[in-house]
Amino acid sequence: MPVFKGSILLVWITFLAIAMAFVESAVVIYLRELYYPNGFSFPMVVLPVKIALTEFLREIATLIMLLAMGFLAGKNAYQRFAWFLYSFAIWDIFYYVFLKVILDWPSSWITWDILFLVPVIWTGPVLAPVLVSITMIILSFVILYLDHRNLQLAIRWPVVVFILLGSLLIFVSFIQDFSTFIIRQSSVSALFSADRASSLLKEYIPATYNWFILLAGEFSIFTGIFVLLIQNRRRNSRHV
Repeated sequence: MPVFKGSILLVWITFLAIAMAFVESAVVIYLRELYYPNGFSFPMVVLPVKIALTEFLREIATLIMLLAMGFLAGKNAYQRFAWFLYSFAIWDIFYYVFLKVILDWPSSWITWDILFLVPVIWTGPVLAPVLVSITMIILSFVILYLDHRNLQLAIRWPVVVFILLGSLLIFVSFIQDFSTFIIRQSSVSALFSADRASSLLKEYIPATYNWFILLAGEFSIFTGIFVLLIQNRRRNSRHV
């Protein structure tokens, strides 16, 4: 019976995340129609302040909704974290699915995109966030599986360190190119000037994505997953 209930929950969380992905893609389609009528490409178009602020707040609102999905779906902290990861990953993957179906974009897996705006601009090839999303799904399923088998699931500090380190490396891989551009322009302080910030955005064209940092982050997270499985296997064997 618990397995059946879990399956129903998985279906509904999946449907909700896909629906949110369509809403996200719809907003982006409208914005591209208005500001990129010839198709999205770098350098970025500087949006009016009201629109840019709305986009920034929309992304925060989306995170809140995804967190709420995890909180409502899970019965404990581990489950809530797992459901948040899962819903985030499905939302992110299907966002690109809908853009491809409706706009026939991206043209390839290595097409660059603006990935996120919080707390700074994230950029990278589309393949990168898709790989990260797949990793998030795997991690979420491992946590939910272990939690289902073991009522006293323990995620100890080595696992936390590996996962946090991996997440940090992935984050760095997404912000590195834009941050390097800003540093090269010697214009970090200039970002507080609206005119100079707009000028920088008009000049920024992604140069290189550091796949090594991304893969190092992925390796760290999968190491954490492996350690988590080993730790809980030993824990279960002790209780047999």
